[in-house]
Amino acid sequence: MANKLKSDNEEVVKEKKERSKKNTQKVTLKDRFASFRSFFADERTHKIFGLFLLMLSFFMIVAFISNLFTWKEDQAIAGVDSIWKLITTETKVQNWLGKFGALTALKFENQWFGICAFAFPFLFILAAVRIIWEVNLLPLGKTLRYTLFATIWISTFLGYIFHNNSSLLMLAGGYGFRMSQSLNAIIGFIGTGTLLVFSFVGFLVAAFNIPLKRKLEETLAPVSDAITDVVAAEEPIKVNKPKKETLTGVVELELGHEEEFEEDEDGEEEEEEEEDGDFINLDEEEEEVIEEEEEVEEDVLELTPIVSAPTITIGDGDLKLEVLDIPEEAPVIDGSEELPHAQGDYDPTLDLSSYRYPTLDLLESYGDKKVEVNKEELEANKNKIVETLSHYNIGIDKIKATIGPTVTLFEIVPQAGIRISKIKNLEDDIALSLAALGIRIIAPIPGKGTIGIEVPNLKPEIVAMKSILGSEKFVNTDYELPIGFGKTISNEVFVADLTKMPHLLMAGATGQGKSVGLNAILVSLLYRKHPAQVKFVLVDPKKVELTLFKTIERHFLAKLPGEAEAIITDTKKVINTLNSLCMEMDQRYELLKDAQVRNIKEYNAKFIARKLNPTNGHKFLPYIILVVDEFADLIMTAGKEVETPIARLAQLARAIGIHLIIATQRPSVNIITGTIKANFPARIAFRVTSKIDSRTILDTGGADQLIGRGDMLFSTGADLIRLQWAFVDAPEVEKVTDFIGSQRGYSDAHLLPEYHDESGDGSRSDINMDDRDPLFEDAAQLIVQNQQGSASLLQRRLKLGYNRAGRIIDQLEAAKIIGPFEGSKAREVLVKDPISLEHILGSLRSREN
Repeated sequence: MANKLKSDNEEVVKEKKERSKKNTQKVTLKDRFASFRSFFADERTHKIFGLFLLMLSFFMIVAFISNLFTWKEDQAIAGVDSIWKLITTETKVQNWLGKFGALTALKFENQWFGICAFAFPFLFILAAVRIIWEVNLLPLGKTLRYTLFATIWISTFLGYIFHNNSSLLMLAGGYGFRMSQSLNAIIGFIGTGTLLVFSFVGFLVAAFNIPLKRKLEETLAPVSDAITDVVAAEEPIKVNKPKKETLTGVVELELGHEEEFEEDEDGEEEEEEEEDGDFINLDEEEEEVIEEEEEVEEDVLELTPIVSAPTITIGDGDLKLEVLDIPEEAPVIDGSEELPHAQGDYDPTLDLSSYRYPTLDLLESYGDKKVEVNKEELEANKNKIVETLSHYNIGIDKIKATIGPTVTLFEIVPQAGIRISKIKNLEDDIALSLAALGIRIIAPIPGKGTIGIEVPNLKPEIVAMKSILGSEKFVNTDYELPIGFGKTISNEVFVADLTKMPHLLMAGATGQGKSVGLNAILVSLLYRKHPAQVKFVLVDPKKVELTLFKTIERHFLAKLPGEAEAIITDTKKVINTLNSLCMEMDQRYELLKDAQVRNIKEYNAKFIARKLNPTNGHKFLPYIILVVDEFADLIMTAGKEVETPIARLAQLARAIGIHLIIATQRPSVNIITGTIKANFPARIAFRVTSKIDSRTILDTGGADQLIGRGDMLFSTGADLIRLQWAFVDAPEVEKVTDFIGSQRGYSDAHLLPEYHDESGDGSRSDINMDDRDPLFEDAAQLIVQNQQGSASLLQRRLKLGYNRAGRIIDQLEAAKIIGPFEGSKAREVLVKDPISLEHILGSLRSREN
């Protein structure tokens, strides 16, 4: 018994030893694998490898340079094919790095790529710098592709050029010589040269998108200039007449009692000037104050106070005229440069990484850069205003003027006891005395203790779009969707953010600037945004206004699946597009809910920071801007079918990046209803024909007193700003769109969600299932397999047109394979497995028999 217990104990001890031995072996293997991984993950290993690449690069460069002079003497070692023979051979070489350097150089230069062998140490240096110092001197992948092409092409080209010169043939290398000889044998000497030239041009176009059209124009420009000079030499010389003396900027006019006012109220006057900040007299003491004044940044959606600047006093007598010179804002970038654009952690623009933004030299400059008003004109208008008011016993304490591009604003301070409504009622009398169109009285000016009288200039200035897009305010703005509107009456650039509006309603009579305004909005966004960041849905019932943007369909436009044209002109398609945008809105809100964010800006920031998983349906969301050129025509033809989705988008779409810009000629109440107006706080009014139309669009008068040609009133709810919209002509827009359209774009326009008209999908009793499409069964199997009932899936997989795919969807619904249309929701697939589908298909086949 004791022996048995002893033997059992020995067996247990033995098993424990075997287990511990196995565990020790497992731990040892695991530790070895971990140490192996840690060795390659160690930073020191990376640095040693980087230093090895640097040493190898230095070795290759020195060996290659030496070989250019010693390759003839080292030819004896070229046949060595092993390291041992290389070591044991007694052949002497002249290469600076000995036998190994000579053999390496002969292989890379003489036998392979010639002078292009230097590309290999160049790539090794880039890799070493990136490994050791973590500095990316050049994009490694792109540089590798370009370098390999250059190596092959240059080697072949040198072999083609020096095929008869044995002393220079070494520059091409063995590969270049053999490649050129093979091409000469196949397509001949001339064919080889043609192939090399066209392959080089093709590489430049593919890699850098060289604008061939512009290069051709630049090449032919000297010839055209020479012809122009010859023609100009034959024309008589024109003599320029001297111009009249003109005034620029802001003018202050003060009424009499000058000495008395300075002695009694000197302190008061200084305080008023400091608080108002609108003008400064030309005294030596006050010039020092000007230099010390700080510049105040202002919100672009508020009336901009006049900037203090030196003044020039002219005239004498009771009336003193002071001119404040506002310097013209110079462009901060050159015309050939692109505007700056920021990048994030995840770059949504990688699909079009070679996209180049349009440059300012595509736009034209119109007129002089400085606003000029004749001194006599300014004096005459001031005297007529003072005289007209004096006829009605209205005294004035102070008057000053702000000179704008198209109008001059006279600000008056009436004497104590004068009622504002009394001056307001004299609007027509002042217009009669000035013999001018478009007199507008602002009583009082918001935020100031003055009354404004806007008088049109005799020679209005054309505000060029180029000057707005090149201004510091537009270039350095951090707005999401910046729009360069134009200039204010104080001649300052006005830029607004569409995301803050968030929708824009435009109205005005025919020919007053609506179409130019739409072009200006679209051009502003094209200059600032990448195709991956914004998409346009263009609705053009007139069929001619927005056709210029057709060339950028694959870059910036969005459309319904299956549509041939991205610019929508048919009313029925407009209704489907608006409902599709509502579906897009609902889908985006689902994404925002899953991401636990409130708006598109937070969502995209989270996606760029890689905090959202694309496998869960998340993606970068571009802004979508719906532009409707003639809204009145849609309301008259479709009515509620258009108004309802427009109102729904206006109410809900701002948070998910869908913004509306609607233009109309007739701002009557039946066109711009209360439902629409309530959701469009930002409104633009060009000149209209009646006060009723002005009140319809702005809820106040004034639009009927504009002078036209881009003169407009911009309302953001509380403020009303008069602007001169920047002018961009159709040829300029065409240049910009051609510049963008000539670049590589997406395979198609941005596709909106598929939408089926409810009136056509409500009943399927009229569908004859005996007349099924030949691809009906294939489509049914595809939809059941993917559990996705959409026509776009059938289009892609079965290569069908949109209409045929829609008919198959109707037949699948009639066969109870997919569910009915449910608005913004996707169709439900009622059949869940292939066996159930086969039963349905079998019953349909038996019905035919």
